[in-house]
Amino acid sequence: MSKFTAIDFETADNGRDSACAVGLVRVEEGRITRTAYRLIRPPRPVMLFTHIHGITWEQVAGEPSFAEVWPELSDMVDGTDFLAAHNAPFDKGVLNACCAAAGLPVPPQPFICTVRLSKKELGINPGNLSHVCHHLSIPLNHHNALSDAEACAKIMITVEQVRAEKEAAGE
Repeated sequence: MSKFTAIDFETADNGRDSACAVGLVRVEEGRITRTAYRLIRPPRPVMLFTHIHGITWEQVAGEPSFAEVWPELSDMVDGTDFLAAHNAPFDKGVLNACCAAAGLPVPPQPFICTVRLSKKELGINPGNLSHVCHHLSIPLNHHNALSDAEACAKIMITVEQVRAEKEAAGE
C-alpha cells in the first residue's frame, strides 16, 4: 500500500489560478490519517461557479490567499508517493497555476487520476465522481472540496485493495 494525498480544488472563475477552496486527505497503509480543508481568497472577486459549489465572494473575501494557505498545508503532501485527484488534469492544473502565481514550488509528486482508475481497474462507467461513489457506497457531498477529496481517497484505497487481491490471486 502506498502513501498518498488526495486533493480537490473548487475554483471561482475560469482561471486555473482561482482556487477558492481546497480539500486534502492523506492516506498511509490504506487508512486515512489526516484531513485538511481551507477556504481561499481567489485573486479576483468574480465567483462564476457559486451555483456549483455554493461558495460566495462574501465567504472568501476575508480568507487568506493561496500563497498564505499552501505553506500551511504542504506538509500534507510531504513524503507521499503521489497525489490522487478525481479528474487529475483539472486539479493538477489548478495546483500548478496557483503555485506559479504565488511563486511557490509545485510538489514533485506525480498525479494519479481516479476517473481513469475507476474505469480501468474497477470497470465503473461513467467515471464521474457521483456515479463512482454511488457504485462503491461512498458518501459524497459533491463539490465540497473535502468531501470530494475524501471520496477520491476512498476510491484510490479501493483500487489498491483490488490490485492487491489480484496480485495475491496470481492475476
